[in-house]
Amino acid sequence: MGNLSRRDFLKLSGVTGAGLGASALLAACNGGGGSDDGGDGASGEGKKIGISIWSSTDALGSLSVAICKKAADILGCEVQTVDQGHVSEQVTASAETLAAAGCNGMIICNSADSEMTSVINTCNENEMYVTQFYRIISEEASPDVYEVAKNSKFYVGAVHEDEVLNGKTLMGLLLEKGGPNKTGARNICLEGWTVGDATFQLRWQGYKEGLDEWNQAHPDDQATMTEPVYANTSSAEGAKVTEQFVNTNPNMDALIVAGGGGDPLVGSIGQLANMGKTGQISVVSTDFLEDLADQLESGGIFAESGGHFCDPLYAFILTYQACTGKLEVKDGEFGKEIKFPYVYVSSSDEYKDYAKYFVDDAPYNEDEIKALAEDDFDALCKAAESLSIEDVKKRHA
Repeated sequence: MGNLSRRDFLKLSGVTGAGLGASALLAACNGGGGSDDGGDGASGEGKKIGISIWSSTDALGSLSVAICKKAADILGCEVQTVDQGHVSEQVTASAETLAAAGCNGMIICNSADSEMTSVINTCNENEMYVTQFYRIISEEASPDVYEVAKNSKFYVGAVHEDEVLNGKTLMGLLLEKGGPNKTGARNICLEGWTVGDATFQLRWQGYKEGLDEWNQAHPDDQATMTEPVYANTSSAEGAKVTEQFVNTNPNMDALIVAGGGGDPLVGSIGQLANMGKTGQISVVSTDFLEDLADQLESGGIFAESGGHFCDPLYAFILTYQACTGKLEVKDGEFGKEIKFPYVYVSSSDEYKDYAKYFVDDAPYNEDEIKALAEDDFDALCKAAESLSIEDVKKRHA
């Protein structure tokens, strides 16, 4: 596995279309189907960790699952994945499915805080550890759910991003350099994914804060943003929402596609191309597409934040540590929190560096993943927060 490049790994896992199943992938990596070979410190033999995710096939979801499968193979444990589409009933049911499959722990990207009450209760009943990724329960907005997590012996914690800062940064890029003339966008439309999604709410807060700060500082040069229209997590709905925006907002010069794993963005930029609007409307989004370099070159995308697919890797490692007894989970404490940084790119040249250190080769090699699994929480937190293109360059020099 240590000699397998990230691009080759993604091809094996089906991310770039080869379509091998999980068992074939793990066999291709080490011939062991994910079981512990007894060497090099792997200690996860007999442990099974579930992954509950909106989709394991879109741009971000496939990367997220692939890097967790890589870690599972290195650490000698088994993985089971459930796609739940960010549909609340399916999100809560996913925990039951993974518990019934005999998982010792699970990581989950839920869509709303409210779902976590049922998820955590299922984990408590089945003594199954759970860690959130790309999400964290809000103590302020969801105090009851927060207390459920706090009082659980099986809620490990959450690995997530500073989404408010993410939103402000993308809004700032649009206001400073967006629009058809690259002198700044002023008429911005907002495409969300699912109503009530906790991460979207934080990004939206950031977009609004960035917009408010601009308008306060530029009273004679005001910008506007629409209320969100939701595309869920499908390409077709992304295209439909974008067409609606163009037809009802004749002065539209920018589009924020808040996320949704990448598929809504694919539909949106495809629809703009069909309408002859590529480059005329500046598109920013979160979650890197596989063809991001080409989209930046053509003007299909103006700027994007992403590169955060290692977030679920850290959630996986925390869960692995809880399952193997290295990390103690206590009731009465909310759990561990790791904040993950985004990478921002706004040109094909910037993306080349990202591709070299995050795509062509993995940002963490086999020895580094083993070391992360042995780290205490403070060291894990420091490693996560320092991840960047420069950090990978230094480690892999």
